Amino acid sequence: MTRISPETLRYQADVADEHGNPQLADNFRRAAELATLSDDDVLRVYEALRPGRSKPDELAALADWLEARGCPRTAALVREATYS
Repeated sequence: MTRISPETLRYQADVADEHGNPQLADNFRRAAELATLSDDDVLRVYEALRPGRSKPDELAALADWLEARGCPRTAALVREATYS
């Protein structure tokens, strides 16, 4: 199976920025971070973010885990979900 590279996703983010779509650019940048994780880890993040699946302290721990793995933008999104 071929995976998209983080570099390709960051390039797509730059293109989105150039075309005035900062929200799409942010999504591509988070995707670039997630592309460095294993499939199992990405599914772990996905499952944790589903409605009603995680308590605030679990989301905070997930954000710390993501930050430690070089995913600061995704960690920030998870932290934002912690307070929603």
